[in-house]
Amino acid sequence: MIPEIIVEGRRQVHERRHQRSKSFLGAKIIFNGDHSTFDCIVKEISAGGALIKIENALSVPESFGLALSDGRRFECEVRWRRINSLGVEFLFAA
Repeated sequence: MIPEIIVEGRRQVHERRHQRSKSFLGAKIIFNGDHSTFDCIVKEISAGGALIKIENALSVPESFGLALSDGRRFECEVRWRRINSLGVEFLFAA
């Protein structure tokens, strides 16, 4: 059974394939041919994606590189966004 949650008065269904774990990792969103970056915090992470906190999520492109402070790097695609957070899917490890 896929769990349902209520967000901002709307019913949403979690469709994650991987269980997320709480984290607090510093990271950088990298885009524009590695010429542009945003600092961010990875609050939850799984084998397939992450929840990212960032000051202005609306300015982040749909796909980008994510470099974690522990040395891991992933290519990501945005699955949802709010004003200061993003849900991303890992396409592959870079």
